[in-house]
This record gives sequence, C-alpha cells and structure tokens, in this order.
Amino acid sequence: MSLDGPEVTLSMDLRALLDADPHGCALARSVRDADGAIVDFTLVYLNEAGCRFLQRPPEELIGHRYRELWPDTVTDGTLPLYRRVVQDRLPAVRTVYYDRASVSGHFEFRVAPFGDGFVARFVDLSKLTMGSQTRGGTRLYQALDAAFDGFSLLRTITDDTGAVVDFEREYVNQVGAKLAGSTVEDLVGQRIREIAPGTIEHGLFGRIREVAGGGEPWQDQLTTPGTGQVWELKVVRVDDGIVAVSYRDVTQQVGHQQQLERSAAQTSAAADRTEALQTVTAALVAASTPDEVFVALGSVVRPSAGGHGIAVLLLDQGRLVLGYHDGYEDHVVEQLSEVELSHPYPATDVALTGLPRYLCSPEEFAAAQPDPRTAISGGGRAAWAFLPLSTAGQVLGTLVIGYGRPRAFDDDERANLMAFSQLGAQALQRALLFQAQLSIAGDLQRALLPTALPRLDGARHAVRYLPWMRGADVGGDWYDVIQLGPDTAAIVIGDVAGHSPQAAATMGQLRSALRAYAADGYGPAAVLERANALILRFEPHAMVTCCYLELHLGEGTATAALAGHPPPVLRAHGESGPLRLRTGPPLGLRNAKYLDSTFLLPTGCSLVLYTDGLVEDRRYTLDRGLAELCAAIDSAPDDPELLLQHVLEGDVGPSPRRDDVAILALTVDATPSSGPRTARRRFRSEATSATSARRFTRDILAAWGQDQLCEDACLLLGEAIVNAIQHTTGDVEVRITLDRRLRFEIIDGSNRHPQLLPVDARSASGRGMHIIDDIADRWGSTLLPRAGKTVWFELALPSAARDERDGAAGTLHQ
Repeated sequence: MSLDGPEVTLSMDLRALLDADPHGCALARSVRDADGAIVDFTLVYLNEAGCRFLQRPPEELIGHRYRELWPDTVTDGTLPLYRRVVQDRLPAVRTVYYDRASVSGHFEFRVAPFGDGFVARFVDLSKLTMGSQTRGGTRLYQALDAAFDGFSLLRTITDDTGAVVDFEREYVNQVGAKLAGSTVEDLVGQRIREIAPGTIEHGLFGRIREVAGGGEPWQDQLTTPGTGQVWELKVVRVDDGIVAVSYRDVTQQVGHQQQLERSAAQTSAAADRTEALQTVTAALVAASTPDEVFVALGSVVRPSAGGHGIAVLLLDQGRLVLGYHDGYEDHVVEQLSEVELSHPYPATDVALTGLPRYLCSPEEFAAAQPDPRTAISGGGRAAWAFLPLSTAGQVLGTLVIGYGRPRAFDDDERANLMAFSQLGAQALQRALLFQAQLSIAGDLQRALLPTALPRLDGARHAVRYLPWMRGADVGGDWYDVIQLGPDTAAIVIGDVAGHSPQAAATMGQLRSALRAYAADGYGPAAVLERANALILRFEPHAMVTCCYLELHLGEGTATAALAGHPPPVLRAHGESGPLRLRTGPPLGLRNAKYLDSTFLLPTGCSLVLYTDGLVEDRRYTLDRGLAELCAAIDSAPDDPELLLQHVLEGDVGPSPRRDDVAILALTVDATPSSGPRTARRRFRSEATSATSARRFTRDILAAWGQDQLCEDACLLLGEAIVNAIQHTTGDVEVRITLDRRLRFEIIDGSNRHPQLLPVDARSASGRGMHIIDDIADRWGSTLLPRAGKTVWFELALPSAARDERDGAAGTLHQ
C-alpha cells in the first residue's frame, strides 16, 4: 500500500481491522513544500469510531488538511509531533485533556509512521474498564495511588426497600488511607459505619447518601476539631450506586489565604484612612468661614474618625469656650459651654500642652476627673480622643471626639486622628483670619454705601446689596437716591469692575461726584459725561457701568442715561420688560458720548434697577437672566420691599452667584394733576442743550402719541433754545403742555424780548424767529415777575381746524 498518490488503497484485511477497532483510527498523508519539508497533513482515512469521536461525518473530514480542520494543532504541539514521527520513523504516545463543546475528557493518542504519513489511534481513557486485569485500569490505579489527594470509591448498600443504609469502600488510594490513619487493605471492603468515627466519611453519611440518590455534587471545607486541620472535600456520583469522594489537606493554603485576607484588610484599612483624610482635606479646604469649618468637622471628620459625638473647644481669655458640637446631650453641652483651664477635664490639659490624650474606657474618663461633684459628664460615650487644634506653634483649642464603645486606639488610628486635628486647626485659623478680613471689608463696604436714603414724595423705594464675599476684598457695586426737588429725584445704580480696595475707592469717589453733578443741575447725559471725564483724569484704568435716572414724579416722567449698564425693568399696566433706552459705552473710555431717553412713569408702576451680577455671568447669558427677572417682577407684589424679596428668592440669574449684586426697586404712587399733561426739563446754557431739548421733545411727544407734530415742534424748539443760549446766561427751562394745543414755553434769565429783524440772503442771523413766526400757530413772550422771560409757541393738534392756525399766526405778546 502506498500513500504517495492522491488516492490511498487499503487491503481488505487492514480496512477490516481498522473498521472493527472500537477506538478511533486515522491515516494521514504528508504535504510537502518545494524543498521537501513537511508543512501539513491530509486526512485520507477515518474509521466509524473516529467519526463518532469527532462528531462529524467522514465527508467533512477525509481529503482535508489538518491546518484547515484543526488550526490549533499548529500551536498546541500536535502537528510538530506528527512531523517528528514521520521524519524520525519512531512511534509516539501523547495523552491530552480536552474541554470543548464537541469533545471533553482525557484521551491517549498513539501515532506510528505509515508510508509518507502516519497512522493514529486515539483512546477515550474514561471508557477504559476499571478492572485490575486491564492495562489501562492498572495504569489508572497507579496514577491514583501516586496522587497528592485522597480518593475513595464507595458503593451503596440498600435495604429491602431500596433505601441506602450504608456504603462499602471499593477503592481507596494510598494517600486517602494515610490521611485516614489506616492502610488500603484495612479500608477496602469495609463499610463507613463500621469505620472509626475519626474518618472523614463517617460524619458525612447523610451528605454522601444525598449525592448517591441523584443529588448535585457537593464540595466544602471542613476543619478537624482539636488538630485544626482544614480539609477540602468533594463528593460526586459517578455511576448508579457508585460515589467518588476526594479530599485533600488544605490547611497550609487556608492559612496562606487568611494571611492574604489579613494583609488585604490592612491595606483596605490604610486605603480607607487615606480616602478619609482626602475627604476631610477637601471639605476643610472648601470651608472659608468658622461655621463652614465646624460643619465640615461635624459632617466629615466625625464619620471619618468613626466617632459618635464631636465638640470643638476654643481658647478664649484663659478658658475653653464651646464653639461647635454635634451628637452630644443637652446637659453635656451646657457643661462644656465654658470650661476654666484649671478644670481637670482632659481637654484643658490638651489645650495647655498641645499633646493629645486618649481615654479608652469610661473608667479612664472617670479617673481623669476624680471629684464627681465637678466632673463634666461623658454622656453616652465610652471612649474619647482629645486632640489639640494646633498650627504653626499656636494652640487654638481642643477637638473632642467621643465613641459609643470602649476603644483601643492603635498607632495608625492615633496618627490619623492627629492628621484630622491638624487639618482642622489649619482650616479654622484660615477661617478666623478670613472672618476678620471680611469684617473689615464689610465695614468698608457699608461706609461707602449710603447709610440712609431720602423718602420721596410720590414714590416708595427699597434697596438690597448682596456682597459676593468670595475674598476679603470689597466690590464696586453701589446704589443711590438723590433728592433734587420737591417732586424730583435721581436714582443711580452702578458697578466698578473688579473686587479690590481700589475698586471700592473708585466707587466712593464716583458716587460723591454724581451727587455733586446732580445737585448742580446737570441732566442724566451730562452727569455721565462729567463722571467719565473725572474717571479718565484720576482713575484712567478703571471701568464703570452706570444707570442714572432723573424722576419727575409730579408729571409722571423720567429721563435716563446708560453707560454700558443693563437696562432697568419697568412694570406697568400688568406687563414687565426692559426699557429701550439709548445706551452709551462704560465710563472710562475716551471720547465717549451719552444720550438720555425720556419715558412715562404711570401711577402704580414699578421700576427695578440692578447690577449685572443678578442676571448674568460667564456661563449665564444676559438675555436669559433678563427674561427670568421680568417673569419674577411680573408676579411680584407692588410693595418695593416685598418685590425685592420675591425677586431674590426666585429663580433669577446664575446660582451660585459669582459677583456682587445691587438692586433698587421703586413704586410710583404719585398721580399727575387732572389738568393738561405737562413735562419740563432744565438745560444748561451750552451749545449741546439744543440737541438734548429736541431729543427730550421727541420722546415726550412719542409717549403722548403726537408723533405728527414732532418735526415742527423740534425745529421751533431748537430755534428758540439757540436764541435763548445766545442772548442770555444761566439755565434754560423747557415746559411742554398738551391741551387743546401743544404749547412750548422756553424760560431764561433775560428780560430781552425776541424780535423779528429784517433778513435777506446775506444775513448771518435773525432767521430763527422768522421760522417760529411762520410755522407756529401762535407765539409770543412774557416777562416774569422778578427777572427773565418766557418765550412760547403753540401748535394746533392734528384734529384742530387748519384756518384757526392761519388766523392766529404771527401774534406777538409784549
């Protein structure tokens, strides 16, 4: 027979022999490369037992290569073994264990050279008979006798009813017999219940019977009383009426495992202490006031230390004063409220020496205070740690941690407790220093803000200032209310950029300057322009936003100017919204110009001024904050105090806040007279006053619904204002009255009446009065009783008769 060709022909006798073998048999042919080296094998024959073993039909296997059929043979040593058998022409035996979905168990492979290939026979060792007359059985018994573990086979003994009443030992290996303190000859053939109680199986009869009856395999560890040996046992039903018991001495392994567990527990405890220390550190670093430090001590240090009560006693003029407590009974708290340093309470000695003291039981605590009449009670605690709150050589007091049970403080725990107390002392010292700085900063802040605001006739107001106080520096937010006249006032709110003494100083200077400019009669835009010039001269690096409003409560109007500041919110007629005002740049910029805006203040309306810290920060947009503020004002009461409370308690703006907040609310109660609507403003004798007067006129007429008269009115008012500025000195007042006609009055300090002078194409002046004479329905001038005059003109309303205007034009009153 040859294996060289593509086909293999087996003799009938050989095929019959291989086909009849109860174990798997296979023939394979070598696959060689160009150099003649064996690179693979092709399966050319497989008997029926081999197909059952592999659980695949022959057509899927015969004719295919090993690398294709079993890729893992390249790496598990199988393919190299076959190659050596063919090359060396020597048979080989290999025993393997497979645990696969298709194949599981111990197998023996016998391989012999056959032509240019090999013949392999594979035997499932689990199918070998256990009889001593078989070679496989002999080998198996020898292997079991040489094993490290004890092994027994037990056969069930049943009564007439079929119930298991005992077990007979059919086999025991040498190790098993030795572990049982006997010999194989003595144990084989004996029943469990006849064997001395010292054997392992004797005390497990019920468990073995349960497994023999079809139960699940059982495995557990048992400790022998007296010797302390630990055994690992496993009981398995291997056949009907046959139970296998394996056992081994795992005392050393269990001891090693327990040592590892103790080491792991110590490592875990160290990790827990480190984590607790990190948690305490994080909590105390975040605390910036003494109260926050105390809360951190109570909520973090006490649980981390495992305590059931905590008290912080601070040194104060030769005594210990209770600064904080948690978990202590009321009568103990009363006793700890004030403790003289001469008292034997252990905390006093710790505060004096700076050394910790640990009392592990109530007896030790009682011994520390021998006089029961003066002793401070320990409450429900049974152990105490008295720890010095010391840092940088200074003892601040004593940290007392009480425990509910007696406790032995080991070195690691004492080191951890001292670390807690040192961290607490450092945090407390920082907090006390910070509190002192805050107190100074708060005093400075209150000194820079107005101590009392004037009461206004016709309006109620309320203010709030919420310092951020992240550091000890004061902020630059401020507010003010300035009384200008019986029914006029200015309200101001602003923000100097930054948190520093310099920002606070700038705020104080600017607040005083604004008051001075307002008292001097300047309008809102002029006040901001002069304030900007002041900052550029004396604080060139400062940046300030400001909102300045001039209220005329008697007539129900207001004029505002903005310098880079968020607009006020007006609530009127049941609706709230930011005012649309002309906005200029922040104060502190060169060549900045500011324009004022005039609007109506209806009776019952509410006006809210605020700084940007209320509605925005880097993460919170102004639009979002304004929308929330308007919604809160919509639902707020009319009373200014309640309105502010409602806004500040509502969901308005960023939280937590990262900037100071100043907020001012004003509710208008004044009711304008029932006569004609009027509005008046005073302008300085300056060239820019004509522009300001025309802007004031446009706003008022738009608010009154007289937009059609705006162009004519502004033209005539401008000419009259220019004429007054050129020929008089001092301020000029403009009064606008809306009745049957629209009347303008321009009041100045001159007694000189305006005149209609002849003009021609070459005239450089004199045309203004001709324009007034031509456009106005009526105009004239009137001397005032003491000094000065009033120049007035009237325009007919759009609904008035056109001929009435024509007939009255040109009249001049002396």
